Amino acid sequence: MTTFVDQIKIEAHAGKGGNGMVAFRREKYVPNGGPAGGDGGRGGSIVLKVDEGLRTLMDFRYHRIFKAQNGQNGMSKQMTGAAAEDTVIAVPQGTTVRDLDTGQIIGDLVEKGQTLVVAKGGRGGRGNMRFASAKNPAPEIAENGEPGEDRYLELELKMLADVGLVGFPSVGKSTLLSVVTGAKPKIAAYEFTTLVPNLGMVMLPDGRDFAMADMPGLIDGASKGVGLGLQFLRHIERTRVLLHLVDMGSQDPEQAIERYHAINHELANYDPELLKRPQIVVATKMDLPEAKANLAHFKEALAKKGQEPEIFEISAVTHQGVQELMQKTANLLDATPAFDSLSHDEAETVNYEIKAPDEGPAFEISRDPDGTWVLSGAKLEKLFKMTDLTHEESQLRFARQLRHMGVDEALRAKGIKDGDLVRIEDFAFEFIQ
Repeated sequence: MTTFVDQIKIEAHAGKGGNGMVAFRREKYVPNGGPAGGDGGRGGSIVLKVDEGLRTLMDFRYHRIFKAQNGQNGMSKQMTGAAAEDTVIAVPQGTTVRDLDTGQIIGDLVEKGQTLVVAKGGRGGRGNMRFASAKNPAPEIAENGEPGEDRYLELELKMLADVGLVGFPSVGKSTLLSVVTGAKPKIAAYEFTTLVPNLGMVMLPDGRDFAMADMPGLIDGASKGVGLGLQFLRHIERTRVLLHLVDMGSQDPEQAIERYHAINHELANYDPELLKRPQIVVATKMDLPEAKANLAHFKEALAKKGQEPEIFEISAVTHQGVQELMQKTANLLDATPAFDSLSHDEAETVNYEIKAPDEGPAFEISRDPDGTWVLSGAKLEKLFKMTDLTHEESQLRFARQLRHMGVDEALRAKGIKDGDLVRIEDFAFEFIQ
């Protein structure tokens, strides 16, 4: 059996920017050469790109952690390091991307060739040529590259189909799909034969075409996880027209009306907007002896509730009414506007703007049991990682940055004394008044 994977969690780690360099021109006959350290290159980003050849997220089952390359370090003679190539990950058309940390949807990949940057590479650190000034014409200051973004994502595939076939198991969805398209779903005389959504293209004699998919596993309680419904109800969200198949071949005349209402109830429970989509009621298995009587009872029961939808009678086995149903479906599609989603008019690179989670204060102060003061915080730690601690001038610049952030005053307010140790990550230094 082919495994269908439509929801997966992955990690995306963008590359760090290259470090800037401290260097000076020392060429013969070039007096006062000055600083010549180049900037680091940009780190690689993680990019998702639609691949029309993919139908599931199966490829992510055994490869869920993606890491981009770091940018090249800056070089002497004012040469900038090379930027790292982006890591491009192929995903199927119809993939929705959610940030697990914020719960926010950051992209919906529905167009051919569409791309989405999910983790941006860090910028390259500046070399010492960037810090030259009239007061300091030969600085020994350089930045380390900016860390790349880390994202924890959930990819969810919602199949792209114009028409969705809904109904209880064994009402004939797979049979109808196999008759009107080139799809070859598994067909058998027992419930839950279809375990994955199947997609096919309907081609009409007048040149029109549309995509049709059967949605497996919908039974009473599907919206709460009964059967396979909750697993695949998401695929109905993108369909523009629903064909609601009702089995008229049962020995029980009440079964058709009960199951018809049950499916509509589950659709409404999952998303009330689904019942606003155009829906065609299709009476299936009309070649069976009980079908005519069951259909009459079905229409009578609907009429008592003030419902008199147009009902198409078909037999997928004998092809009775199938062509007329496809023509009606195409006409309804022509009159139904495209479903409004997060799609784009044409393929393009999307640079998302997500709301960053609350990072809290710029810095926090705590104390270890051994008396060491510990500095933490997103902004402070980023400055620390971008400081080249191998040069004294860079260390002094970092000390000034801490002072401007108010770290010194905050430490004094906490009661720090001369000579006390202060630690940032794995780097420790003495506090001097």
